[in-house]
Amino acid sequence: MNTFLRLLVFAPIFFLVGCSSLERKAAVPTQEMGQAQIAGLSGVRYMVASQSSIDQMAKDIQAAQLSRNNAHLNAPANYLSLSGGGDDGAYGAGLLIGWSEHGDRPNFNLVTGISTGALIAPFAFMGKEYDPVLRHVYTQIGPKDIFIERGFISGILGDGLSDTTPLYQLISKFVDEGFLKKVAYEYNVNGRWLLIGTTNLDAGVPVVWNMGKIASIGTPESSELFRKIMLASASIPGAFSPMMFDFEVAGKSFQEMHVDGGAVTQVFLYPSALSERAKELNLKLQKVRNAYIIRNARLDPEWRETQRGTLSIVQRAISSLIQTQGVGDLYRIYHTTQLDGVSFNLAFIGSDFKFPHKTEFDTDYMKALFDYGYKQGLAGKEWQHYPPGYKQGFDEGKPKK
Repeated sequence: MNTFLRLLVFAPIFFLVGCSSLERKAAVPTQEMGQAQIAGLSGVRYMVASQSSIDQMAKDIQAAQLSRNNAHLNAPANYLSLSGGGDDGAYGAGLLIGWSEHGDRPNFNLVTGISTGALIAPFAFMGKEYDPVLRHVYTQIGPKDIFIERGFISGILGDGLSDTTPLYQLISKFVDEGFLKKVAYEYNVNGRWLLIGTTNLDAGVPVVWNMGKIASIGTPESSELFRKIMLASASIPGAFSPMMFDFEVAGKSFQEMHVDGGAVTQVFLYPSALSERAKELNLKLQKVRNAYIIRNARLDPEWRETQRGTLSIVQRAISSLIQTQGVGDLYRIYHTTQLDGVSFNLAFIGSDFKFPHKTEFDTDYMKALFDYGYKQGLAGKEWQHYPPGYKQGFDEGKPKK
């Protein structure tokens, strides 16, 4: 996150050199965004601000229900939402593994992820079999495993200060063809959903990708898309290069530029409008539904004396804005779950965690934070049932059995 803040501070410099930006295909025109599809991979994403996308998501859920019997309706449905947070994702990884070892981590019907949460989500979706992957990624890697720094001048004349080829290689190492077949099976046979969010920077809107549907296509192109979406969701604008996705509209070629999903939201569960559409389609949902939200960040305002200088003031203000945005996202999710009768369960990094954070993806820091989350999960995490500051001791929204 510190890298992101520094980039925002230096935004005027980037503006001055904007005339030297790299070439790209034309962006999808706003009036044609609803018709744009990736060749051979149509219907794999939802623009959640669009009613047509909400309708398509509801129809996809309906199609999945047609292939299943009603037995699953009697079992609780469990949803997992993983937020952004950079190397603070070590908290969520540790919590999940400790939860597994505690013995009551459920098999999630829905898993969503943004930014670092997008890197955790596929492995959390597949269950404790992949806990060793999460442990490795969040305790054994360092900056060199994530990015290669470009020179400052070449960075600002390009599309990012760093090259994320190492991160793509790390993703590809674990998200291989065997892994993707397992994701496809869970989607097609068990009706489980994996969603990852990115930001369409051209349009300035959030995009949610149906990763199970993508894995089900089973082509080299779909496999590459799966990995590129994970990378795009974790691509901090300016710090890392964006991902360019080729789209077609009426035989014409365009491109969309996608970056970190955290550019528009820190965490998401499902669109609130989806519930109303589900009712209209008479979709049958499980009566007992539990949502678990892991916010890979602290929620209490961090006191820090601010230097009396322009850059320091701007950096501090942006940091506060991002922290407040994350809290606002939690209120939005809470409101949706309460309307829909879904229990709300929240975990986040507490103010009791104190360990020096020297640099982004500091291995020592990540190990300490991983252990902090792991101990919580192993001890049987006591989840918060309300957003921060909502009402102390408010017990509505506890998980149901």
